[in-house]
Amino acid sequence: MPAEPERDHPARRGQAGGRGAPQEEHEPERLQKVLARLGVGSRREIEEWVVAGRITVNGEPAELGQKIGPGDRVKVNGRLLSVKFAARAPRVLIYHKPEGEIVSREDPDGRPTVFERLPLLRKGRWIAVGRLDFNTSGLLLFTNDGTLANRLMHPRYELEREYAVRLLGELTDEQIESLKVGIQLEDGLARFTSLTDQGGEGANHWYKVTLSEGRNREVRRMFEAVGLTVSRLMRVRYGPVTLSSRLKRGMWMEMPEEEVYKLAGLPQPQRQVSARTAEKARQVRVHTTTPRGRT
Repeated sequence: MPAEPERDHPARRGQAGGRGAPQEEHEPERLQKVLARLGVGSRREIEEWVVAGRITVNGEPAELGQKIGPGDRVKVNGRLLSVKFAARAPRVLIYHKPEGEIVSREDPDGRPTVFERLPLLRKGRWIAVGRLDFNTSGLLLFTNDGTLANRLMHPRYELEREYAVRLLGELTDEQIESLKVGIQLEDGLARFTSLTDQGGEGANHWYKVTLSEGRNREVRRMFEAVGLTVSRLMRVRYGPVTLSSRLKRGMWMEMPEEEVYKLAGLPQPQRQVSARTAEKARQVRVHTTTPRGRT
């Protein structure tokens, strides 16, 4: 069922749903989300206060859905709040690459590229974590953070890749052993860390293999070295990320922020609120719980 590794270099056609440190970047957030995080009130209460004109941003009445950033001055009932922002985690997309797409931004032959499917970024660009052949399908990760991309691809981290492979023919015990011990290719010794028989019908037979590197066409070349041809290849896992059966070909989904920090091997940042800010927030809430004009 799956795809093979390509050289690891530094959908929304449908949406389903170094140290690897994230870049220090502060993205604007919705006003009600920021104030709710400070304990000023619930998001619904804050929306009511916006409508009532009780909140200003940079001296102007706030608007529903408005986003604020580190440079904005926010007042509730005339009281200035100290609003702090945490650095945003890198973004990571999980994409189910179909066969017939190239992992490149442009192709002289005009073939479709995986980047045509991805959502637009306001700044920066998507970086493919490794590659897959034109005729290989399966799991492909993208991130907007170069440091994280490098961490996921660097050989020293030995992130395991898992592939489903369909062969024309069946492996002998001797061939299985040689593929696990090591096959000499033109660019060095290559071996599968695991190889399991998945069964099959007729001339086709399925295997599941894992390896901890991503040299160009490595899976195909290893089977060719023992005299068998790969008729279909799909990557089903990259490190801890597994391709979900719900994610159909040509579709992508965004990895939740907490999972991105786990993938990067970093603790999630704790959003700190100073005691002074918390006290101000409590005072603001006491004074604004009852909308103006009501008793």
